[in-house]
Amino acid sequence: MARILLAEDEESVRQLVARALTQDGHEVVATVDGAEAFDALRREGGRFDLLLTDIKMPVMDGLALALAAARDHPNLPIVLMTGYADQRERAHGLDALIHDVIAKPFSLTDIRKAVNGALVARGR
Repeated sequence: MARILLAEDEESVRQLVARALTQDGHEVVATVDGAEAFDALRREGGRFDLLLTDIKMPVMDGLALALAAARDHPNLPIVLMTGYADQRERAHGLDALIHDVIAKPFSLTDIRKAVNGALVARGR
């Protein structure tokens, strides 16, 4: 299946999403913020099939992470998650870089559908 980089600062959400995607057969590398995710991207040479990131996080937010990831790895699909309407609006300015934006709270069906849609669009 796919190798997914997950950046989510809320532990319960991070664990829930990682567990669900792992159960679907994906390999998930879970990180606690954008800076840690960016370090993982650099360390792994961008060898991920998808970046799934929360927008509002400490240290480096998801939009900064998305911009850096798209710059360094332009073929990496990106799906954003947010519980804040204003953050969702900010993400719409990045339509060319972002595959989807998922509103929190979401169901596992929602997250699985977004992940699968991004992977299919990439050709995985």
